[in-house]
Amino acid sequence: QVQLVESGGGLVQAGGSLRLSCAASGRTISTNAMGWFRQAPGNEREIVASITGTGAGTYYHNSVKGRFTISRDNAKNTVYLQMNSLKPEDTALYYCASRYGSWTSANRADYAYWGQGTQVTVSS
Repeated sequence: QVQLVESGGGLVQAGGSLRLSCAASGRTISTNAMGWFRQAPGNEREIVASITGTGAGTYYHNSVKGRFTISRDNAKNTVYLQMNSLKPEDTALYYCASRYGSWTSANRADYAYWGQGTQVTVSS
């Protein structure tokens, strides 16, 4: 069993930056791919970014490429999402998730454990 706790969300103006953190406990996540998802009101939960267990491989949704960076520190059992040049359309509840495999995936069904989410609001 893995527990995931997100932090770092908040209110920011368009063009600003935020760094989200996802701290895992219960067991090591060093062999697990991790993902960040988001869900805005009325929308489905969608992938934002994913990272392999080693951190060597990443995947990004087209809408965040060049603006967001996913990374991980396996010694700290933590995953990060650096968000730059934020836009109002990035406003959503952001979730961290862990999957059993070590390869990235954009499919939320591949993820076994989820955090409670952290709210990101970008004002125009």
